Amino acid sequence: MIPGRYEPVTRTPLIIDCDPGVDDAIALLLAFASPDQLEILAITTVAGNVDADLTARNARIIRQIAGREDVPVFVGARAPLVRPPIIASHFHGESGLGTLPVFEPGAPTAAGDAAQAIIDIVMSRPAGAVSMAVTGPMTNLALALRQEPALAAHLGPVVVMGGARSEGGNITASAEYNIYADPHAAEVVFRSGVKTVVLGLDATHQLRATPARVAAIAALDTPAARAATQLLDFAVQIEKTLVGGDSPPQHDPSTILYLLAPRLFTAVPVDLQVETESALTMGHTAVEFRLADPAAATCRWVTTVDHEAVFALMLEILAR
Repeated sequence: MIPGRYEPVTRTPLIIDCDPGVDDAIALLLAFASPDQLEILAITTVAGNVDADLTARNARIIRQIAGREDVPVFVGARAPLVRPPIIASHFHGESGLGTLPVFEPGAPTAAGDAAQAIIDIVMSRPAGAVSMAVTGPMTNLALALRQEPALAAHLGPVVVMGGARSEGGNITASAEYNIYADPHAAEVVFRSGVKTVVLGLDATHQLRATPARVAAIAALDTPAARAATQLLDFAVQIEKTLVGGDSPPQHDPSTILYLLAPRLFTAVPVDLQVETESALTMGHTAVEFRLADPAAATCRWVTTVDHEAVFALMLEILAR
């Protein structure tokens, strides 16, 4: 590591809200391997890529691989706020973890509900102290905001993987999966006043696991790198089969990498609205850069990524 280049000044207290999922699993591996930079307070899981029982199990599997059973895993919403569940196992395999061997983890889930856990953890600390990374449908955070409106002003920055503008959609012509899976929850979050940084497909499509990068990770001899290699190998095969390329984008890991090195990303203030009515464009994110008053921005939208430096960081983390 280049001294001072990637290391934040202080540890970031963090809740990771996720639906593991191949790329969520890689994000968790990166987060667990960064204890000097990230103080992971909890993992909260939600139905998304696979159902709620599997996402909770998968988070516990990755936690055990990382040797971080000290971090509690809270089970969250089993269905979106309004619409039926939209499962994406065709991209993540039946288990949600591709071909990574699955097992029943030794440590159980924590008692209590994910939304209440978010409220309790955030409200027990000073305002702005706790950040979140959200890598799945935003149902848990929306429920927490509905239960405790004061949460919006008390929560620190929320780094979201979701949405698309110039890249179009990856589950419909105009919608990205995480937003499409629960557009009503996304609209609650983006209209709540919570400070959000959003990495949509415009950003994550710049961050691709090329064959050379996968080979570099495979050459590492750590538990995190070995698990990441299996997950990436599956993602490569899915990319070849369903998309036609050989370099899958690293959607969810981008949130953790942003938290670790925001200087490697460019984010600009925008107004973001989510389509919740149209059957044709459900889940579309309308991202408006033309703001008469920057104070009217509802989030910061990531436009560019220094992908070479970001992958160098990813490699350094997985080598730990």
